[in-house]
Amino acid sequence: MKGFIIDLDGTVYRGSQAIEGAAEAIAELNRSGRRVVFLSNRGNMSRAMCRRKLAGMGIDAAERDIVLSSTVAAMFLIRHYPGQKVWTLGDQGLRDELASMRVMLASRPEAADWLLITLHETLTYKELNQAFRAVRHGARIMATNADKSFPGDDGESIDVAAMIHAITATTGASVEHVIGKPSALMAELALETLDLPAEDCLIVGDSLESDIRLGKQAGIRTALVLTGSVSRREAEASSFKPDYILDSLADLPKIVSQEEARRMKE
Repeated sequence: MKGFIIDLDGTVYRGSQAIEGAAEAIAELNRSGRRVVFLSNRGNMSRAMCRRKLAGMGIDAAERDIVLSSTVAAMFLIRHYPGQKVWTLGDQGLRDELASMRVMLASRPEAADWLLITLHETLTYKELNQAFRAVRHGARIMATNADKSFPGDDGESIDVAAMIHAITATTGASVEHVIGKPSALMAELALETLDLPAEDCLIVGDSLESDIRLGKQAGIRTALVLTGSVSRREAEASSFKPDYILDSLADLPKIVSQEEARRMKE
Protein backbone atom coordinates (compact mmCIF):
# COMPACT_ATOMS: atom_id res chain seq x y z
CA MET A 1 0.00 0.00 0.00
CA LYS A 2 1.77 3.10 -1.26
CA GLY A 3 -1.11 5.55 -1.42
CA PHE A 4 -4.09 6.26 0.81
CA ILE A 5 -7.30 8.00 -0.21
CA ILE A 6 -8.97 9.10 3.02
CA ASP A 7 -12.50 10.43 3.43
CA LEU A 8 -13.11 13.30 5.87
CA ASP A 9 -16.64 13.49 7.35
CA GLY A 10 -17.18 10.50 9.63
CA THR A 11 -13.65 9.22 9.00
CA VAL A 12 -11.22 11.95 10.11
CA TYR A 13 -13.73 14.12 11.97
CA ARG A 14 -17.37 14.56 12.91
CA GLY A 15 -18.42 18.15 12.47
CA SER A 16 -15.74 20.21 14.18
CA GLN A 17 -14.35 17.37 16.31
CA ALA A 18 -11.48 15.12 15.22
CA ILE A 19 -12.10 11.40 15.68
CA GLU A 20 -9.82 9.98 18.36
CA GLY A 21 -6.55 8.66 16.94
CA ALA A 22 -7.15 9.96 13.40
CA ALA A 23 -4.44 12.63 13.47
CA GLU A 24 -1.89 10.19 14.87
CA ALA A 25 -2.71 7.57 12.23
CA ILE A 26 -2.28 10.07 9.41
CA ALA A 27 0.99 11.32 10.90
CA GLU A 28 2.29 7.75 11.04
CA LEU A 29 1.47 7.21 7.36
CA ASN A 30 3.28 10.43 6.48
CA ARG A 31 6.34 9.46 8.52
CA SER A 32 6.54 6.16 6.68
CA GLY A 33 6.82 8.00 3.35
CA ARG A 34 3.43 6.93 2.04
CA ARG A 35 1.28 9.31 0.01
CA VAL A 36 -2.02 10.52 1.45
CA VAL A 37 -4.81 12.38 -0.30
CA PHE A 38 -8.03 13.50 1.35
CA LEU A 39 -11.13 12.88 -0.78
CA SER A 40 -14.46 14.32 0.30
CA ASN A 41 -17.93 14.91 -1.08
CA ARG A 42 -17.94 18.22 0.77
CA GLY A 43 -18.80 20.82 -1.84
CA ASN A 44 -19.51 23.79 0.41
CA MET A 45 -15.85 24.15 1.36
CA SER A 46 -12.77 25.29 -0.49
CA ARG A 47 -9.46 23.45 -0.18
CA ALA A 48 -8.06 26.42 1.75
CA MET A 49 -10.90 26.17 4.28
CA CYS A 50 -10.41 22.42 4.59
CA ARG A 51 -6.67 22.76 5.09
CA ARG A 52 -7.24 25.23 7.92
CA LYS A 53 -9.79 22.92 9.54
CA LEU A 54 -7.40 19.98 9.41
CA ALA A 55 -4.53 22.10 10.74
CA GLY A 56 -6.70 23.03 13.71
CA MET A 57 -6.96 19.32 14.48
CA GLY A 58 -3.22 18.80 14.27
CA ILE A 59 -3.29 17.30 10.77
CA ASP A 60 -0.77 18.64 8.27
CA ALA A 61 -2.16 18.65 4.72
CA ALA A 62 -1.21 20.66 1.64
CA GLU A 63 -4.03 22.07 -0.48
CA ARG A 64 -2.81 20.00 -3.43
CA ASP A 65 -3.50 16.84 -1.39
CA ILE A 66 -7.13 17.77 -0.71
CA VAL A 67 -9.72 16.80 -3.33
CA LEU A 68 -13.26 18.00 -2.64
CA SER A 69 -16.33 17.62 -4.83
CA SER A 70 -16.16 21.41 -5.26
CA THR A 71 -12.61 20.99 -6.64
CA VAL A 72 -13.65 18.28 -9.09
CA ALA A 73 -16.74 20.25 -10.14
CA ALA A 74 -14.54 23.24 -10.96
CA MET A 75 -12.16 21.10 -13.02
CA PHE A 76 -15.08 19.42 -14.80
CA LEU A 77 -16.55 22.80 -15.77
CA ILE A 78 -13.20 24.10 -17.01
CA ARG A 79 -12.49 21.02 -19.10
CA HIS A 80 -15.94 20.39 -20.55
CA TYR A 81 -17.78 23.73 -20.44
CA PRO A 82 -15.11 26.44 -20.71
CA GLY A 83 -16.43 29.98 -20.60
CA GLN A 84 -19.87 29.03 -19.35
CA LYS A 85 -21.25 30.95 -16.37
CA VAL A 86 -22.25 29.33 -13.08
CA TRP A 87 -24.74 30.29 -10.40
CA THR A 88 -24.39 28.43 -7.11
CA LEU A 89 -26.77 27.17 -4.46
CA GLY A 90 -24.44 26.56 -1.55
CA ASP A 91 -22.21 28.14 1.06
CA GLN A 92 -19.44 30.63 0.24
CA GLY A 93 -16.77 27.91 0.19
CA LEU A 94 -18.09 26.61 -3.14
CA ARG A 95 -17.82 30.03 -4.79
CA ASP A 96 -14.33 30.48 -3.34
CA GLU A 97 -13.17 27.18 -4.83
CA LEU A 98 -14.70 27.95 -8.24
CA ALA A 99 -13.13 31.42 -8.26
CA SER A 100 -9.71 30.04 -7.27
CA MET A 101 -9.80 27.86 -10.38
CA ARG A 102 -11.06 30.69 -12.63
CA VAL A 103 -14.54 29.32 -13.25
CA MET A 104 -16.81 32.14 -14.47
CA LEU A 105 -19.54 33.03 -11.97
CA ALA A 106 -22.77 34.56 -13.24
CA SER A 107 -23.58 38.04 -11.95
CA ARG A 108 -27.29 37.20 -11.68
CA PRO A 109 -29.34 33.97 -11.81
CA GLU A 110 -30.91 34.74 -15.18
CA ALA A 111 -27.46 34.92 -16.85
CA ALA A 112 -26.28 31.48 -15.71
CA ASP A 113 -25.57 28.54 -17.99
CA TRP A 114 -25.35 26.20 -15.01
CA LEU A 115 -26.77 25.98 -11.51
CA LEU A 116 -24.30 24.15 -9.28
CA ILE A 117 -25.90 22.77 -6.11
CA THR A 118 -24.08 21.78 -2.93
CA LEU A 119 -24.71 21.74 0.81
CA HIS A 120 -26.03 25.07 2.09
CA GLU A 121 -25.95 25.25 5.88
CA THR A 122 -27.02 28.91 5.97
CA LEU A 123 -29.77 28.68 3.34
CA THR A 124 -32.28 31.52 3.00
CA TYR A 125 -35.49 31.70 1.00
CA LYS A 126 -33.96 34.40 -1.22
CA GLU A 127 -31.06 32.12 -2.19
CA LEU A 128 -33.38 29.18 -2.87
CA ASN A 129 -35.56 31.39 -5.05
CA GLN A 130 -32.56 32.70 -6.98
CA ALA A 131 -31.56 29.12 -7.79
CA PHE A 132 -35.13 28.42 -8.90
CA ARG A 133 -35.02 31.44 -11.21
CA ALA A 134 -31.69 30.39 -12.71
CA VAL A 135 -33.19 27.08 -13.84
CA ARG A 136 -36.42 28.74 -14.99
CA HIS A 137 -34.26 30.91 -17.27
CA GLY A 138 -32.49 27.94 -18.82
CA ALA A 139 -29.61 27.03 -16.51
CA ARG A 140 -28.74 23.34 -16.53
CA ILE A 141 -28.29 21.60 -13.19
CA MET A 142 -25.13 20.06 -11.77
CA ALA A 143 -24.59 18.87 -8.18
CA THR A 144 -21.41 18.34 -6.20
CA ASN A 145 -22.95 15.20 -4.72
CA ALA A 146 -26.33 13.67 -3.92
CA ASP A 147 -25.78 12.44 -0.36
CA LYS A 148 -28.87 12.41 1.84
CA SER A 149 -27.10 13.04 5.14
CA PHE A 150 -23.71 13.55 6.76
CA PRO A 151 -22.40 13.10 10.35
CA GLY A 152 -22.50 16.47 12.10
CA ASP A 153 -21.49 17.58 15.59
CA ASP A 154 -24.81 16.51 17.09
CA GLY A 155 -25.71 13.58 14.82
CA GLU A 156 -26.91 12.93 11.29
CA SER A 157 -27.64 16.13 9.34
CA ILE A 158 -29.50 16.73 6.08
CA ASP A 159 -27.26 16.96 3.01
CA VAL A 160 -27.30 17.99 -0.66
CA ALA A 161 -30.13 15.67 -1.76
CA ALA A 162 -32.61 18.02 -0.07
CA MET A 163 -31.25 21.06 -1.94
CA ILE A 164 -31.45 19.16 -5.23
CA HIS A 165 -35.02 18.04 -4.66
CA ALA A 166 -36.18 21.55 -3.79
CA ILE A 167 -35.11 22.72 -7.26
CA THR A 168 -36.01 19.70 -9.37
CA ALA A 169 -39.44 19.34 -7.75
CA THR A 170 -40.35 22.97 -8.44
CA THR A 171 -38.86 23.37 -11.92
CA GLY A 172 -39.40 19.92 -13.43
CA ALA A 173 -35.75 19.94 -14.53
CA SER A 174 -33.34 17.11 -13.81
CA VAL A 175 -29.72 16.99 -12.67
CA GLU A 176 -27.37 16.37 -15.58
CA HIS A 177 -24.15 15.73 -13.66
CA VAL A 178 -23.42 14.53 -10.12
CA ILE A 179 -19.72 15.05 -9.49
CA GLY A 180 -19.03 13.48 -6.10
CA LYS A 181 -18.33 9.95 -4.92
CA PRO A 182 -18.95 7.32 -6.22
CA SER A 183 -18.39 9.15 -9.53
CA ALA A 184 -15.32 8.00 -11.45
CA LEU A 185 -14.32 11.67 -11.69
CA MET A 186 -13.43 11.64 -7.99
CA ALA A 187 -11.35 8.47 -8.24
CA GLU A 188 -9.50 9.74 -11.31
CA LEU A 189 -8.41 12.99 -9.66
CA ALA A 190 -7.44 11.24 -6.42
CA LEU A 191 -5.20 8.79 -8.29
CA GLU A 192 -3.83 11.62 -10.44
CA THR A 193 -2.96 13.54 -7.26
CA LEU A 194 -1.24 10.51 -5.72
CA ASP A 195 0.48 9.71 -9.04
CA LEU A 196 -0.06 6.01 -8.33
CA PRO A 197 -2.00 3.19 -10.02
CA ALA A 198 -5.23 2.00 -8.41
CA GLU A 199 -3.74 -1.35 -7.36
CA ASP A 200 -1.17 0.39 -5.12
CA CYS A 201 -3.79 2.34 -3.18
CA LEU A 202 -6.37 1.94 -0.41
CA ILE A 203 -9.48 4.07 0.03
CA VAL A 204 -10.71 4.56 3.59
CA GLY A 205 -14.16 5.90 4.41
CA ASP A 206 -17.34 5.51 6.45
CA SER A 207 -19.84 5.06 3.61
CA LEU A 208 -20.59 1.85 1.74
CA GLU A 209 -22.49 3.68 -0.99
CA SER A 210 -19.88 6.36 -1.74
CA ASP A 211 -16.43 5.34 -0.43
CA ILE A 212 -16.52 1.56 -0.74
CA ARG A 213 -18.52 1.58 -3.97
CA LEU A 214 -16.06 4.08 -5.46
CA GLY A 215 -13.15 1.80 -4.61
CA LYS A 216 -14.80 -1.28 -6.04
CA GLN A 217 -15.62 0.51 -9.30
CA ALA A 218 -12.11 1.93 -9.65
CA GLY A 219 -10.16 -1.20 -8.70
CA ILE A 220 -8.90 0.33 -5.44
CA ARG A 221 -8.76 -1.74 -2.25
CA THR A 222 -11.20 -0.54 0.40
CA ALA A 223 -11.41 -0.11 4.16
CA LEU A 224 -14.60 0.86 5.99
CA VAL A 225 -14.39 2.66 9.34
CA LEU A 226 -17.25 2.19 11.79
CA THR A 227 -17.19 5.80 12.99
CA GLY A 228 -19.99 6.79 10.60
CA SER A 229 -23.49 5.33 10.42
CA VAL A 230 -22.69 1.83 9.08
CA SER A 231 -22.53 -1.19 11.41
CA ARG A 232 -20.19 -4.16 11.02
CA ARG A 233 -23.19 -6.38 10.28
CA GLU A 234 -24.37 -4.06 7.51
CA ALA A 235 -20.87 -3.94 6.04
CA GLU A 236 -20.50 -7.72 6.01
CA ALA A 237 -23.89 -8.12 4.32
CA SER A 238 -23.37 -5.38 1.73
CA SER A 239 -22.93 -5.97 -1.99
CA PHE A 240 -20.10 -3.43 -1.66
CA LYS A 241 -18.25 -5.49 0.92
CA PRO A 242 -15.02 -3.75 2.00
CA ASP A 243 -11.66 -5.52 2.02
CA TYR A 244 -11.08 -4.34 5.61
CA ILE A 245 -13.42 -3.22 8.39
CA LEU A 246 -11.84 -0.96 11.04
CA ASP A 247 -13.27 0.36 14.26
CA SER A 248 -11.74 3.72 13.37
CA LEU A 249 -8.99 5.37 11.34
CA ALA A 250 -6.71 4.88 14.36
CA ASP A 251 -6.50 1.17 13.41
CA LEU A 252 -5.19 1.84 9.89
CA PRO A 253 -1.41 1.72 10.65
CA LYS A 254 -1.89 -1.68 12.30
CA ILE A 255 -3.63 -3.03 9.18
CA VAL A 256 -0.83 -1.67 7.00
CA SER A 257 1.80 -3.36 9.16
CA GLN A 258 -0.07 -6.66 9.08
CA GLU A 259 -0.38 -6.49 5.30
CA GLU A 260 3.35 -5.81 4.94
CA ALA A 261 4.23 -8.74 7.20
CA ARG A 262 1.97 -11.04 5.20
CA ARG A 263 3.55 -10.01 1.92
CA MET A 264 7.06 -10.49 3.28
CA LYS A 265 6.20 -14.07 4.26
CA GLU A 266 4.98 -14.73 0.72
